[in-house]
Amino acid sequence: MNIKTDWFSSWFNTPFYHILYKNRNDKDAQFFMRNITSFLKLPTTAHIVDLPCGKGRHSVYLNSLGYTVTGGDLSENSIIHAQQFENETLKFEVWDMRKPYENKYDAIFNLFTSFGYFEDDKEDILILQNMKNGLKEDGTLVLDFLNVEKVKNTLVKNEIKSIDSIDFHINREIKDGFILKHISFTFEEKEYSFTERVKFLDLEKMQSYFEKVDLKITNIFGNYALDSFDKETSDRLILIAK
Repeated sequence: MNIKTDWFSSWFNTPFYHILYKNRNDKDAQFFMRNITSFLKLPTTAHIVDLPCGKGRHSVYLNSLGYTVTGGDLSENSIIHAQQFENETLKFEVWDMRKPYENKYDAIFNLFTSFGYFEDDKEDILILQNMKNGLKEDGTLVLDFLNVEKVKNTLVKNEIKSIDSIDFHINREIKDGFILKHISFTFEEKEYSFTERVKFLDLEKMQSYFEKVDLKITNIFGNYALDSFDKETSDRLILIAK
C-alpha cells in the first residue's frame, strides 16, 4: 500500500474518520483533563492550547473548567464542527503543528496519540521545538501518547467494526518502525482505503527527542489516573515537560 507522508491530511478530513471514531469515550477524556489540570495546579487564568484538537472534545471540556482555550487542527472539517462551541474564551482555528506558534501559552496539550506521524525524525523534533517555543517561560507541555510496548504485545491484527451501516475492515501491523492501521470499507458502491501511521516511539526514543530540543521531562505517567508508567502494562505514555 502506498502511504503518503501526509496521510492524516486526507483521512482526518473525511466524514468516515469521524464515523469510525464516533464512540470515543468522553468520560475518559474528561477524567484525564480534570486530573492533569489539578496535578499541574493550572490557575483558571491559564491559556491552554489543544493541538491537534480534532472536533474539540478536550478543548470544550477544558473551557468548561474555566480555562481560556485555543484549539487547533489541520482538518478544516473538524474545525468547522468545533467552531459552533466558540465563546469569548474558546476559539478554534485551522493550525498545522509543523508551523511556528505566533503566541506563547501557559500550557500546550498534545493529546490522544497526535504525535509521531512522520518518516523523518527531524519533523517530529521540529514539532516539539515549535511547542517549546510556544510556551511561556514557566509553561508546561503535556504529551499523551500510546504505550508502544503494550501495543506490540496485545496487537489485534484483524477486526471488522460495523458503524452506521459501514463495515470497516481494520488490519494492524508493526513495520519499518511504525504502527500501521489499514482501514478499508465500501460506501455507496465505492471502495475506500486509508492507513493511519504512528511511529513506534518508546520512552527512550521520546526522551531523546525531548533532549534534542532541551525540554525537561518532569513527570511520566502510564494512564489517565496519573499512575506510574510501566512499559509492560501501562495503556498510555504521558510526558510532562517544561
